[in-house]
Amino acid sequence: MALTENASGVISDLIEINNDRVAGFEKAIADINDENIDLKHLFEEYAQQSRKNVQELSAIAGSAPHLEDDMSVSGTLHRAWIDVKALFGGSDRASILSEAERGEDAIKKAYQDALNGSVPLQSAEIIRSQAQGINAAHDKIKALRDAAKA
Repeated sequence: MALTENASGVISDLIEINNDRVAGFEKAIADINDENIDLKHLFEEYAQQSRKNVQELSAIAGSAPHLEDDMSVSGTLHRAWIDVKALFGGSDRASILSEAERGEDAIKKAYQDALNGSVPLQSAEIIRSQAQGINAAHDKIKALRDAAKA
């Protein structure tokens, strides 16, 4: 399917933010201690979800292989913030989940923006399906964060 330049940019942005999400969760997984082993498993699941999203989006775009590795500037800043937080002791469960929720807020917004833009119907169906998974992940992380703060 041929994509307009605008639709191609939307798909590219979603690929980038999904790659950012994978990198962010991988960084968090590496920094999580054993008392939060459940978060490691959850974050691994969500990283895999984004890898699958990237494959589907790349198929839509008929994209060049380099798109599958692209990461956005905002995502790089997000990962840097995780690094800084780790240096200052932000490794308790509530802090980890708060930071993860911030990342989920960003990808959730990217999907909302994409669905409000102009993408072909077939692409919109796939994006909408992916958005449902992203929204469910966000809600799970938010619930865990709220429970950790209680």
